[in-house]
Amino acid sequence: MTLPNGLTPEAAREQATRAYELDRKHVFHSWSAQAQIKPMTVSATQGSYVWDGDGNRLLDFSSQLVNTNIGHQHPKVVAAIQDQAAKLCTIAPQHVNDARSEAARLIAERTPGELNRIFFTNGGADAIEHAIRMARLHTGRYKVLSRYRSYHGGTETAINLTGDPRRWPNDHGNSGIGHFFGPFLYRSQFHASTEAEESQRALEHLEQTILFEGPATIAAIVLESVPGTAGIMVPPVGYMQGVREICDRYGIVFIADEVMAGFGRTGKWFAIQHFDVVPDLITFAKGVNSGYVPLGGVAIAPHIAATFDDRAYPGGLTYSGHPLATAAAVATINAMTDEGMVENAASMGENILGPALRELAERHPSIGEVRGLGVFWALELVSDRETREPLAPYGGTSPAMAETAAAAKAAGLLLFMNFNRLHVVPPCNISEAEAKEGLAILDQALTVADSHLQ
Repeated sequence: MTLPNGLTPEAAREQATRAYELDRKHVFHSWSAQAQIKPMTVSATQGSYVWDGDGNRLLDFSSQLVNTNIGHQHPKVVAAIQDQAAKLCTIAPQHVNDARSEAARLIAERTPGELNRIFFTNGGADAIEHAIRMARLHTGRYKVLSRYRSYHGGTETAINLTGDPRRWPNDHGNSGIGHFFGPFLYRSQFHASTEAEESQRALEHLEQTILFEGPATIAAIVLESVPGTAGIMVPPVGYMQGVREICDRYGIVFIADEVMAGFGRTGKWFAIQHFDVVPDLITFAKGVNSGYVPLGGVAIAPHIAATFDDRAYPGGLTYSGHPLATAAAVATINAMTDEGMVENAASMGENILGPALRELAERHPSIGEVRGLGVFWALELVSDRETREPLAPYGGTSPAMAETAAAAKAAGLLLFMNFNRLHVVPPCNISEAEAKEGLAILDQALTVADSHLQ
């Protein structure tokens, strides 16, 4: 028996051992206390599966960092990268290249409204940086608002924009960023009892924040269309339309962060399309080419783009629209279209994942709430359903969460975990059989979480 990369298990273990030793000696890991981590070595990947350094096969319900939307090693994308490398590996961004032009066309065709000008970046964080720069220059204002319980990236402006504890060590109060509470009925800040109340009160709170901050000082509001890392909290009916109306009333640029939620993850090309709203700017990355080569970008509405018709945009990147990355994007978008992956994600959420996760909630008292769309779901785990006490504190983890995730991994399932939540985020092209395989393992692992109930 060999792994998908052709290595025998023995050869893979030998290679993995050396890789791990070198990693711990030389690699500095993100978001980590270096001496306290024991990272998993990955020896091979294929489709919805990864193989660890010991040759164990794991069903990838994390899509890594929720970015391998078409799964691992998709042959059409691998071939496109190889073909592009053979003819044009790299070229400076001031020159036209066919891969970038075609990628821009395909993305523009799928954005809502007329967001048909594409500025390419290396990833999601710098897409956010540039979207905010565009908004500030377009409006002549500086302040930017974002919600608590959000994540927008690790660079200077993006991390200050973020509404979770990773911001705290980086926030010196001088970034021009303010935060507000978004709608989240399960842990409502507005004493709401219905989704309609939550939406209305959250909009009233946002408008009050704008009025007290000074509408003429605010350049942009940045919202994840469906917050991802922060908990997959689908906005209630009317909320995004309300934000759009508020932005229009006060001349504020509406930026939709689609870095995690975009490119099929929620069952539509962009999550904002669930809410019949057209933002002024969309940031994207991750799923645009399934993370095969680093790529992100900003989709720009005509009135924002026109600001820079006769005024130079003061920003750029050496690798903006890199040929290998954009060729991978072209192949990814075409594969998703030809193979019906967005439709599969929508069907999987409606017919398989959603119903199964809600059924698990009926049997596992550690599940406080199930939330999601498409292949983008979160289980809010609690130690007490009545008090909604989370199974791990905000900003931290707990033995209960660690043991639950470890039980899933030991049984062959890789999950995305954050604070007190397990995220069920498989590839958009996962099969029904694979989904049911993962759900059965999750069912077993949740008995560990149940054992920690108060």
